[in-house]
Amino acid sequence: MGELVVEVEDLVVRYGRGSSAVTAVDGLSLTVGQATVTAILGPNGAGKTTTIETCEGYRRPSGGRVRVLGLDPVRDRRQLVPRLGVMLQDGGAWSGVRAVEMLRHIARLHAHPLDVDMLVRRLDLGSCGATTYRRLSGGERQRLALAMAIVGRPELVFLDEPTAGLDPLARRTTWELIEDLRTDGVAVVLTTHHMDEAERLADQVHVIDHGTVIASGSPAELTSRGAANTLRFRGPAGLDVRSLRAALPEGCEVREPLPGSYVIQGTVDPHLLATVTAWCASNGVLPDDLAVERHSLEDVFLELTGRELHR
Repeated sequence: MGELVVEVEDLVVRYGRGSSAVTAVDGLSLTVGQATVTAILGPNGAGKTTTIETCEGYRRPSGGRVRVLGLDPVRDRRQLVPRLGVMLQDGGAWSGVRAVEMLRHIARLHAHPLDVDMLVRRLDLGSCGATTYRRLSGGERQRLALAMAIVGRPELVFLDEPTAGLDPLARRTTWELIEDLRTDGVAVVLTTHHMDEAERLADQVHVIDHGTVIASGSPAELTSRGAANTLRFRGPAGLDVRSLRAALPEGCEVREPLPGSYVIQGTVDPHLLATVTAWCASNGVLPDDLAVERHSLEDVFLELTGRELHR
């Protein structure tokens, strides 16, 4: 992942004191690499928001170590703020301010901001640019919040549910903008309740539950790690499945749930695939619709947490 821009080691965050204290984050560790997109997933109450707010310097850790761009986000907050972009769920804009006016104000606070007109066009804010913030739709507020987070050319951006409430076109535009940020060397940390978003964008995924990281890896690693993958094909009904099973590695199972439909369950790898095709060839069978099915990221999430990822 190259240079690390976020390092969290054994983070503990508690709310309250004494016997009434509640532990929101409990020994959590994760890292974020430069010029990467990192997705943080977890059920409600898992500790995602507390972890992000601690990295942003809004909360003081009860224990552990946090470094963001090599700095302590609480002690070195004044040095760190100009280098960060933060997208807040409440928007962070004054209720009576006009949308583009607010974006231009944020841009003036930075030494080398992005071109505001370009962002307005890219995020389709022109039609609502003269509308006061309180009159914006949810999707318009989301797009404005994203523009405000990136207009200052940050090195690291924290995005909280960046596509919540967006229509499909605006959602795809946001994805493309996030990918462009990564290409430009910016590190992006996002929380999302959309598994397809995490699979499309993320280089690294951290799954959080009960205040700690329970799994980390790329989407491909997480969906293949420990998964009982499935190979399916169609052929003549009544093939000798016991003969096929005998040719396969230990631990594989073969079924014909419907006539002519064959299901092989086990760890699907190139060797298994070659064995199946070789068996078919030696038995004069041309397999149709040969396909490998793997667990989706949502399948993995449900297996890990036992809970669905809903707001």
